[in-house]
Amino acid sequence: MKKYLVLPAVLLSITIGYSQKNKNAYQLASPNGQNKIKFELVKNAPKYAVSHGKTEVIAPSDMGFLLKGNENLSTDFEIKSVKKSTFDETWEQVWGEKKNIRNHYNQLVVELQQKGKNKRKLQIQFRAFDDGIAFRYVYPKQNVKDSIFIMDEKTTFNLKEDGKAWWIPANRENRDEYLFKDAPVSTLDTVLTPLTIESKSGLALSFHEANLVDFASMTLVNTTGTQLKSDLVPWSDGVKVRVKDTFTSSWRTIQIGEKPADLITSYLILNLNEPNKLKNTSYFKPYKYFGIWWGMHIGKYTFWESDKQGATTKHAEEYIDFTAKEGFHHLLIEGWNKGWTPAWYENKMHMFSFTKSADNFDLEKVVEYGNKKGVALIGYHETGSNLINYLKEVDEGFALYKKLGMHSVKIGHVGSKLNMKEMHFGQFGVNYFRYILEKAAEYDLAVLYHESIKDTGERRTFPNMVSREAARGQEYNAWSEGNPPNHLTIIPFTRLLSGPMDFTPGIFDVEVKQGYPGKRVHGTAAQQLALYVTIYAPIQMMADLPENYEGKPALQFLKDVPTDWEDTKVLEGKIGEYITTARKDRNSADWFLGSITNEKARDVNVSLSFLDAKATYEAQIYADAIGTDETHNPSAVAISKKTVKASDVLKLHLGGAGGTAIRFKKI
Repeated sequence: MKKYLVLPAVLLSITIGYSQKNKNAYQLASPNGQNKIKFELVKNAPKYAVSHGKTEVIAPSDMGFLLKGNENLSTDFEIKSVKKSTFDETWEQVWGEKKNIRNHYNQLVVELQQKGKNKRKLQIQFRAFDDGIAFRYVYPKQNVKDSIFIMDEKTTFNLKEDGKAWWIPANRENRDEYLFKDAPVSTLDTVLTPLTIESKSGLALSFHEANLVDFASMTLVNTTGTQLKSDLVPWSDGVKVRVKDTFTSSWRTIQIGEKPADLITSYLILNLNEPNKLKNTSYFKPYKYFGIWWGMHIGKYTFWESDKQGATTKHAEEYIDFTAKEGFHHLLIEGWNKGWTPAWYENKMHMFSFTKSADNFDLEKVVEYGNKKGVALIGYHETGSNLINYLKEVDEGFALYKKLGMHSVKIGHVGSKLNMKEMHFGQFGVNYFRYILEKAAEYDLAVLYHESIKDTGERRTFPNMVSREAARGQEYNAWSEGNPPNHLTIIPFTRLLSGPMDFTPGIFDVEVKQGYPGKRVHGTAAQQLALYVTIYAPIQMMADLPENYEGKPALQFLKDVPTDWEDTKVLEGKIGEYITTARKDRNSADWFLGSITNEKARDVNVSLSFLDAKATYEAQIYADAIGTDETHNPSAVAISKKTVKASDVLKLHLGGAGGTAIRFKKI
């Protein structure tokens, strides 16, 4: 992988001070000078504050930890050293929403030591980027060797002013699969990150974390007024983090934008992760895939062995035939293995096999048939959150896939707790998900997680981490009240800030005529097409049944739209209302655009200034048909073509819960 250095990576570290009034106060500014971090010791306790331009974002806020035995690692400090440095590089993603990413920041490293008998040391690292700030804690090896038990993190984010927060609750049975709500920061309880806030001053803020390794996930809890406090997800015994001798927390991040759309094209989270560690990434290339999947969710098939079994050799060969005929090359088959029962999703220690095929299914035969047709199988491991069972078999299961030439695996963790004991987001879960990711790399497997911890940018370090669920996806439209139309206009500004999502778009029969009575997709077919642009993932499912694609002209857009991008631009958007996104194909001169709206129909004027000013394009437009919205002929897609240039403005009409998808082909 090529790396382009804009400057010599790290300049000479120097000790700095900024205030003659307080010798224990220091300031760090981003390269453009807009974002500033102020650090100081106040009565021997570390404090930090953040500003953007003339706007104070975070008033002085607490830092540190509470250790076991009520030992306070947040006060009684003195500064031993302060060093500042700068870093500037441009690196290339193996795959991604943007090919070349600039990583440019100024850094302040503060070495602290307590004055008490243990003289514990604590290092705090601050980084200021043009799109936000970050800091983390490093607890180095001490003179006194002991096991460290973190009982609480003292970090607070003391927002200077209130704002509208877009949030989902933390530590609940359905993990992170909840609908986002909006409420003032001052009214929040305990919430998951990314937490997006539209401040009263007009700034867009996102609170999250990056490079989460061997630590607990950070949630946020409102303590008083507009103050948010870090609340680490605990082990079942109440301890938050347990380590030996040393620890490094994840980066606490605040992305800052002038408008919400700026948050989407911030790459701060990725930049805070380590470079690619995998020597071989050639086995994974971004793709689109079909699946024996939606049929089970809508009740046409079953996951388990029955007279309606979905995963049979016969069904697999039929799906492979369709996949090959339409020019695609990947197929997911769920329920292929032994262990599925009608109660597979309930909270108990299910016993799945990861090597034995279900009755009526022959894995080796299906793989061989797929190979003849140029269709690769995507493996599936549903653990049921019984990790005791899974970890006994994971090597054997991965080895089977490698033997058969399979290079992708979807891994599910249905259950409110791992092993019916530990929360997915706690240190136990963090370590488990990283372990499996690294284990998969040993077998040349790309991983798609469902019911997992949130993304914190590890795809930069391990590019075999290709996507995850970590939110309410399409499946909720099959068997619940469904996702309301505004859901799709919220998640690009919230959940998707953390990384790619396997939402599973592409339902053409949005009324789900073969499904459960009263259940449907709350949007139009044209909106489903637009999701391939507004929702980023290097793998995208075409989730509907083959018969619902057969003979449909709109399928052409799914054939054309790529999943690997040179560049991404969010042209406009308002959280919960609408979003228009344009992306350039990494492997051609084509641009693609997706525009979606909530339940309200709207007209959108799209400036095409992102196109090559010297070129002419054919705009291939897939839009809501006249009179179409969620409840009126929602499957109707109007297809048209138009010659356009960068100087043009396209006028689009989006029906209620509708959308438009466009391919701009250079001519």
